[in-house]
Amino acid sequence: MNAPFIPQRNTQDYQKADAAHHIHAFLDQKALNAEGPRVMVRGERLNLWDNDGNRYLDGMSGLWCTQLGYGRKDLTSAAAAQMDQLAYYNMFFHTTHPAVIELSELLFSLLPGHYSHAIYTNSGSEANEVLIRTVRRYWQVLGKPQKKVMIGRWNGYHGSTLAATALGGMKFMHEMGGMIPDIAHIDEPYWYANGGELTPAEFGRRCALQLEEKILELGADNVAGFIAEPFQGAGGMIFPAESYWPEIQRICRQYNVLLCADEVIGGFGRTGEWFAHQHFGFEPDTLSIAKGLTSGYIPMGGLVLSKRIAEALVERGGVFAHGLTYSGHPVAAAVAVANLKALRDEGIVRRVKDDTGPYLQQLLHEAFAAHPLIGEIQGTGLLAALQFAEDKPTRKRFAHENDLAWQCRTYGFEEGVIIRSTLGRMIMAPALIASRSELDELVEKTRLAVDRTARSIGRL
Repeated sequence: MNAPFIPQRNTQDYQKADAAHHIHAFLDQKALNAEGPRVMVRGERLNLWDNDGNRYLDGMSGLWCTQLGYGRKDLTSAAAAQMDQLAYYNMFFHTTHPAVIELSELLFSLLPGHYSHAIYTNSGSEANEVLIRTVRRYWQVLGKPQKKVMIGRWNGYHGSTLAATALGGMKFMHEMGGMIPDIAHIDEPYWYANGGELTPAEFGRRCALQLEEKILELGADNVAGFIAEPFQGAGGMIFPAESYWPEIQRICRQYNVLLCADEVIGGFGRTGEWFAHQHFGFEPDTLSIAKGLTSGYIPMGGLVLSKRIAEALVERGGVFAHGLTYSGHPVAAAVAVANLKALRDEGIVRRVKDDTGPYLQQLLHEAFAAHPLIGEIQGTGLLAALQFAEDKPTRKRFAHENDLAWQCRTYGFEEGVIIRSTLGRMIMAPALIASRSELDELVEKTRLAVDRTARSIGRL
């Protein structure tokens, strides 16, 4: 364990300074200032400590990203060594460097063979910004510049920059920042909420067919690509039915539309496969990556391209007017190399698939299958969601499900576990290094929070 943290300032002082200078993500800042944020100061494996010495089991891997947990000396040593040797250089001016070359060789050894090139960024949001320009440039190179429209899904999430927000389907974000041209959306495959009397398989196919309808409405000659998360992350950790992705892929191939997978959350072992699209059995043309690429230790993302896209851009595209100051940053690349080697060489992804992933899903079903508040349990690997239901037989959801789930999240903090609430769903995605005993603690403390929520409304 790391040495205990010795507070340098009291918590109230930190909170006052935080309120004076920061606007936090997705929160009412005035309300947060009145409450005061938790001041996190130390991490070890799945554990976090705040400035007052309280310990929390992090059931969300930070923001779905700390695959190796906190306190990995191999990652911090890789960063320090690279800083000593070459702290920074860019990929402009006809230059490159060993760290990014080694990263790409390692990354493509882990990816399926039909991918060949990457454009590195600093985040998932940037990866999806780059996606739009790259896909449109690809079609220009092929002599089809009219193919510009990108289709996403309502309630999908692809980042919080303007173009990434537009690709995503969260309307409250659109209302705050506007939209960009040539973006369209279809419905999400959320069977529990919207399936009605259809079976999951029937509903999955119906949702997929909306893509075909939208392509025909817009004209196939105008549609550049369809982007979606293999499972929805920030939108509620929603898994589509097995019928969904095969039909989506068929439609994209039939109408010559690029299939773009946002693997920012699903990538690097979360489902027990290296990438979530492998779990769902489809073959995207592009992959947006970030988060687990470096286990969140340093910012890095990227856009992975299939060989056919890369070949067109390289052999026929000439100058691609694109670049970021920190693309392929040497320190980020060195950390990513250390991270990917650990995930591979320590057998972590395989363990998620064969051991800890099935164990977590078993624990959740034992704890919540008969719970009066839980209508559905979804998940695979080290990833799961609990769906709140007012009436389980009819799948009726609570009118105030957002407030109820937020209350459950708050109870979780009080019990010493960090889980996430989205709509009426409680989400967890612990670090991939989680042991069985840590998963026991995660599920038990989550059960305490759900029980307290049920009691608060007289359901237990």
